[in-house]
Amino acid sequence: MKKIIFLCFCFCSFLWLQAQQDTMVVTTDSAHIRPRELPTSGSPVRLKQFIAPATLIALGGLADGTNLFNGLNQTTRNEIVEDHPAFGTHIDNVLEYTPGLAVFALRGLGIKGKNTFGHEAVLYAMSLGINAALVTPLKHWTKVERPDGSNRLSFPSGHTSTAFASAEFLRREYQDVSPWYGIGGYAAATATGVLRMFNNRHWLGDVIAGAGFGIASTNLAYLCYNKLHIGQKKDHPGSTTYFYPAVSGRSYGIGLVKNF
Repeated sequence: MKKIIFLCFCFCSFLWLQAQQDTMVVTTDSAHIRPRELPTSGSPVRLKQFIAPATLIALGGLADGTNLFNGLNQTTRNEIVEDHPAFGTHIDNVLEYTPGLAVFALRGLGIKGKNTFGHEAVLYAMSLGINAALVTPLKHWTKVERPDGSNRLSFPSGHTSTAFASAEFLRREYQDVSPWYGIGGYAAATATGVLRMFNNRHWLGDVIAGAGFGIASTNLAYLCYNKLHIGQKKDHPGSTTYFYPAVSGRSYGIGLVKNF
Protein backbone atom coordinates (compact mmCIF):
# COMPACT_ATOMS: atom_id res chain seq x y z
CA MET A 1 0.00 0.00 0.00
CA LYS A 2 2.90 2.36 0.74
CA LYS A 3 4.12 1.82 -2.81
CA ILE A 4 0.74 2.88 -4.22
CA ILE A 5 0.66 6.04 -2.09
CA PHE A 6 4.21 6.89 -3.15
CA LEU A 7 3.41 6.39 -6.85
CA CYS A 8 0.29 8.54 -6.57
CA PHE A 9 2.29 11.26 -4.81
CA CYS A 10 4.96 11.25 -7.53
CA PHE A 11 2.28 11.27 -10.22
CA CYS A 12 0.47 14.26 -8.69
CA SER A 13 3.73 16.14 -8.13
CA PHE A 14 4.79 15.64 -11.76
CA LEU A 15 1.49 16.94 -13.11
CA TRP A 16 1.34 19.80 -10.59
CA LEU A 17 4.84 21.01 -11.50
CA GLN A 18 3.96 20.88 -15.21
CA ALA A 19 0.76 22.83 -14.60
CA GLN A 20 2.59 25.42 -12.51
CA GLN A 21 5.26 25.86 -15.18
CA ASP A 22 2.65 26.43 -17.87
CA THR A 23 0.77 28.84 -15.60
CA MET A 24 3.86 30.97 -15.05
CA VAL A 25 4.64 31.03 -18.75
CA VAL A 26 1.12 32.04 -19.76
CA THR A 27 0.90 34.65 -17.03
CA THR A 28 4.17 36.18 -18.19
CA ASP A 29 2.97 36.36 -21.76
CA SER A 30 -0.54 37.55 -20.93
CA ALA A 31 0.58 41.17 -20.79
CA HIS A 32 1.30 40.98 -24.50
CA ILE A 33 -1.73 38.89 -25.42
CA ARG A 34 -4.48 40.65 -23.49
CA PRO A 35 -4.75 43.70 -25.81
CA ARG A 36 -5.47 41.31 -28.72
CA GLU A 37 -8.86 40.21 -27.33
CA LEU A 38 -7.72 36.83 -25.98
CA PRO A 39 -11.29 35.53 -25.42
CA THR A 40 -11.86 35.39 -29.21
CA SER A 41 -8.85 33.13 -29.78
CA GLY A 42 -8.95 30.58 -27.00
CA SER A 43 -5.59 30.42 -25.23
CA PRO A 44 -2.02 30.15 -26.55
CA VAL A 45 -0.72 26.59 -27.02
CA ARG A 46 2.99 25.80 -27.17
CA LEU A 47 4.69 22.67 -28.42
CA LYS A 48 6.39 22.03 -25.07
CA GLN A 49 2.96 21.71 -23.43
CA PHE A 50 2.65 18.34 -25.18
CA ILE A 51 5.87 16.96 -23.63
CA ALA A 52 4.30 15.98 -20.29
CA PRO A 53 1.25 14.21 -21.80
CA ALA A 54 3.42 12.44 -24.37
CA THR A 55 5.67 11.22 -21.55
CA LEU A 56 2.66 9.93 -19.60
CA ILE A 57 1.29 8.11 -22.64
CA ALA A 58 4.68 6.50 -23.29
CA LEU A 59 5.09 5.42 -19.65
CA GLY A 60 1.57 4.02 -19.55
CA GLY A 61 2.14 2.09 -22.75
CA LEU A 62 5.42 0.67 -21.49
CA ALA A 63 3.79 -0.41 -18.21
CA ASP A 64 1.04 -2.22 -20.14
CA GLY A 65 2.98 -3.61 -23.07
CA THR A 66 6.45 -4.51 -21.74
CA ASN A 67 8.25 -5.99 -18.74
CA LEU A 68 10.32 -2.83 -18.32
CA PHE A 69 8.68 -2.03 -14.99
CA ASN A 70 8.92 -5.61 -13.73
CA GLY A 71 5.20 -6.26 -13.54
CA LEU A 72 4.32 -2.93 -11.90
CA ASN A 73 0.77 -3.18 -13.20
CA GLN A 74 0.21 -6.59 -11.63
CA THR A 75 1.92 -5.85 -8.31
CA THR A 76 0.00 -2.58 -7.89
CA ARG A 77 -3.30 -4.29 -8.63
CA ASN A 78 -2.50 -7.17 -6.25
CA GLU A 79 -1.70 -4.78 -3.40
CA ILE A 80 -4.96 -2.89 -3.89
CA VAL A 81 -7.06 -6.06 -3.98
CA GLU A 82 -5.24 -7.48 -0.97
CA ASP A 83 -5.75 -4.35 1.15
CA HIS A 84 -9.26 -3.45 -0.11
CA PRO A 85 -10.91 -6.64 -1.40
CA ALA A 86 -14.50 -5.37 -1.06
CA PHE A 87 -13.97 -1.82 -2.28
CA GLY A 88 -16.52 -0.43 -4.73
CA THR A 89 -17.81 3.02 -5.62
CA HIS A 90 -19.50 4.90 -8.47
CA ILE A 91 -18.08 8.31 -7.52
CA ASP A 92 -15.57 8.07 -10.37
CA ASN A 93 -18.46 8.17 -12.88
CA VAL A 94 -19.29 11.69 -11.70
CA LEU A 95 -15.87 12.92 -10.60
CA GLU A 96 -14.46 12.69 -14.13
CA TYR A 97 -16.63 15.62 -15.28
CA THR A 98 -16.41 17.67 -12.08
CA PRO A 99 -13.46 19.94 -13.10
CA GLY A 100 -15.11 20.79 -16.43
CA LEU A 101 -18.49 21.51 -14.88
CA ALA A 102 -16.74 23.66 -12.27
CA VAL A 103 -15.82 26.10 -15.06
CA PHE A 104 -19.49 26.79 -15.76
CA ALA A 105 -20.42 26.75 -12.07
CA LEU A 106 -17.78 29.40 -11.34
CA ARG A 107 -19.11 31.53 -14.17
CA GLY A 108 -22.60 31.17 -12.72
CA LEU A 109 -21.21 32.49 -9.43
CA GLY A 110 -19.83 35.53 -11.23
CA ILE A 111 -16.19 34.38 -11.38
CA LYS A 112 -15.28 34.79 -15.04
CA GLY A 113 -12.62 32.70 -16.78
CA LYS A 114 -10.46 33.46 -19.79
CA ASN A 115 -13.18 33.03 -22.42
CA THR A 116 -16.88 33.78 -22.79
CA PHE A 117 -19.51 31.19 -21.87
CA GLY A 118 -20.15 30.26 -25.51
CA HIS A 119 -16.48 29.84 -26.30
CA GLU A 120 -15.96 27.78 -23.14
CA ALA A 121 -18.82 25.47 -24.16
CA VAL A 122 -17.30 24.96 -27.61
CA LEU A 123 -13.81 24.40 -26.19
CA TYR A 124 -15.02 21.81 -23.68
CA ALA A 125 -17.05 20.00 -26.34
CA MET A 126 -13.99 19.96 -28.60
CA SER A 127 -11.81 18.66 -25.77
CA LEU A 128 -14.18 15.78 -24.95
CA GLY A 129 -14.68 15.02 -28.64
CA ILE A 130 -10.95 14.84 -29.36
CA ASN A 131 -10.41 12.75 -26.25
CA ALA A 132 -13.07 10.24 -27.30
CA ALA A 133 -11.71 10.16 -30.86
CA LEU A 134 -8.25 9.25 -29.51
CA VAL A 135 -9.15 6.88 -26.68
CA THR A 136 -12.12 4.89 -28.01
CA PRO A 137 -10.45 3.46 -31.16
CA LEU A 138 -7.27 2.75 -29.19
CA LYS A 139 -9.21 0.64 -26.70
CA HIS A 140 -10.52 -1.58 -29.51
CA TRP A 141 -7.09 -1.71 -31.17
CA THR A 142 -4.98 -2.62 -28.12
CA LYS A 143 -7.55 -5.07 -26.63
CA VAL A 144 -5.98 -5.08 -23.16
CA GLU A 145 -7.99 -7.13 -20.68
CA ARG A 146 -9.30 -5.32 -17.61
CA PRO A 147 -8.04 -6.41 -14.18
CA ASP A 148 -11.51 -7.78 -13.35
CA GLY A 149 -11.63 -9.70 -16.64
CA SER A 150 -14.94 -8.09 -17.72
CA ASN A 151 -13.75 -7.16 -21.23
CA ARG A 152 -10.68 -6.22 -23.30
CA LEU A 153 -11.14 -2.44 -23.36
CA SER A 154 -8.78 -1.50 -20.55
CA PHE A 155 -6.08 0.62 -22.23
CA PRO A 156 -6.19 3.56 -21.86
CA SER A 157 -8.58 4.58 -19.07
CA GLY A 158 -11.44 6.61 -20.54
CA HIS A 159 -12.62 7.90 -17.17
CA THR A 160 -9.11 9.14 -16.36
CA SER A 161 -8.58 10.75 -19.74
CA THR A 162 -11.92 12.58 -19.45
CA ALA A 163 -11.04 13.71 -15.93
CA PHE A 164 -7.66 15.11 -16.96
CA ALA A 165 -9.12 16.74 -20.07
CA SER A 166 -11.61 18.45 -17.75
CA ALA A 167 -8.87 19.40 -15.27
CA GLU A 168 -6.69 20.96 -17.96
CA PHE A 169 -9.73 22.85 -19.27
CA LEU A 170 -10.36 24.25 -15.77
CA ARG A 171 -6.69 25.17 -15.36
CA ARG A 172 -6.51 26.98 -18.67
CA GLU A 173 -9.66 28.98 -18.08
CA TYR A 174 -8.82 30.06 -14.52
CA GLN A 175 -5.03 30.06 -14.32
CA ASP A 176 -4.98 33.87 -14.40
CA VAL A 177 -7.56 34.05 -11.59
CA SER A 178 -5.84 31.62 -9.20
CA PRO A 179 -3.60 28.56 -9.67
CA TRP A 180 -5.63 26.77 -6.98
CA TYR A 181 -8.47 26.13 -9.41
CA GLY A 182 -6.14 24.11 -11.61
CA ILE A 183 -4.62 22.33 -8.63
CA GLY A 184 -8.07 21.36 -7.40
CA GLY A 185 -9.03 20.11 -10.86
CA TYR A 186 -5.91 17.98 -11.14
CA ALA A 187 -6.51 16.59 -7.64
CA ALA A 188 -10.02 15.50 -8.69
CA ALA A 189 -8.64 13.97 -11.90
CA THR A 190 -5.97 12.06 -9.99
CA ALA A 191 -8.61 10.80 -7.55
CA THR A 192 -10.63 9.55 -10.53
CA GLY A 193 -7.67 7.54 -11.80
CA VAL A 194 -6.96 6.09 -8.36
CA LEU A 195 -10.61 5.09 -7.92
CA ARG A 196 -10.57 3.31 -11.29
CA MET A 197 -7.73 1.15 -9.98
CA PHE A 198 -9.41 0.58 -6.62
CA ASN A 199 -12.59 -0.46 -8.47
CA ASN A 200 -10.42 -3.08 -10.21
CA ARG A 201 -11.35 -1.63 -13.60
CA HIS A 202 -7.93 -0.43 -14.75
CA TRP A 203 -4.24 -1.12 -14.47
CA LEU A 204 -1.79 1.56 -13.36
CA GLY A 205 -0.51 1.93 -16.93
CA ASP A 206 -4.07 2.53 -18.19
CA VAL A 207 -4.49 5.41 -15.75
CA ILE A 208 -1.10 7.00 -16.47
CA ALA A 209 -1.69 6.88 -20.23
CA GLY A 210 -5.26 8.13 -19.78
CA ALA A 211 -3.96 11.21 -17.97
CA GLY A 212 -1.65 11.94 -20.89
CA PHE A 213 -4.41 11.56 -23.48
CA GLY A 214 -6.70 13.82 -21.46
CA ILE A 215 -4.21 16.67 -21.12
CA ALA A 216 -3.22 16.36 -24.78
CA SER A 217 -6.88 16.43 -25.86
CA THR A 218 -7.54 19.77 -24.19
CA ASN A 219 -4.32 21.24 -25.56
CA LEU A 220 -5.34 20.06 -29.02
CA ALA A 221 -8.80 21.56 -28.53
CA TYR A 222 -7.34 24.98 -27.81
CA LEU A 223 -4.90 24.60 -30.69
CA CYS A 224 -7.68 23.66 -33.12
CA TYR A 225 -9.86 26.43 -31.74
CA ASN A 226 -7.13 28.96 -32.54
CA LYS A 227 -6.28 27.54 -35.96
CA LEU A 228 -9.78 26.70 -37.23
CA HIS A 229 -11.40 29.84 -35.93
CA ILE A 230 -12.31 31.36 -39.29
CA GLY A 231 -12.60 34.83 -37.82
CA GLN A 232 -14.99 37.72 -37.80
CA LYS A 233 -16.46 39.17 -40.96
CA LYS A 234 -16.80 42.91 -41.38
CA ASP A 235 -20.57 42.80 -41.75
CA HIS A 236 -21.00 40.08 -39.10
CA PRO A 237 -18.43 40.75 -36.36
CA GLY A 238 -19.73 37.90 -34.22
CA SER A 239 -19.81 35.25 -36.97
CA THR A 240 -17.49 32.32 -36.22
CA THR A 241 -17.25 28.68 -37.28
CA TYR A 242 -15.72 25.72 -35.43
CA PHE A 243 -15.07 22.10 -36.35
CA TYR A 244 -14.41 19.27 -33.89
CA PRO A 245 -14.32 15.45 -33.94
CA ALA A 246 -17.36 13.63 -32.58
CA VAL A 247 -17.57 10.08 -31.23
CA SER A 248 -20.65 8.12 -30.10
CA GLY A 249 -20.03 4.46 -29.30
CA ARG A 250 -18.39 3.11 -32.42
CA SER A 251 -19.62 5.93 -34.67
CA TYR A 252 -17.24 8.70 -35.66
CA GLY A 253 -17.79 12.02 -37.37
CA ILE A 254 -17.10 15.75 -37.42
CA GLY A 255 -19.11 18.31 -35.49
CA LEU A 256 -19.82 21.82 -36.74
CA VAL A 257 -20.76 24.85 -34.67
CA LYS A 258 -21.53 28.19 -36.36
CA ASN A 259 -22.32 31.37 -34.46
CA PHE A 260 -24.01 34.17 -36.39
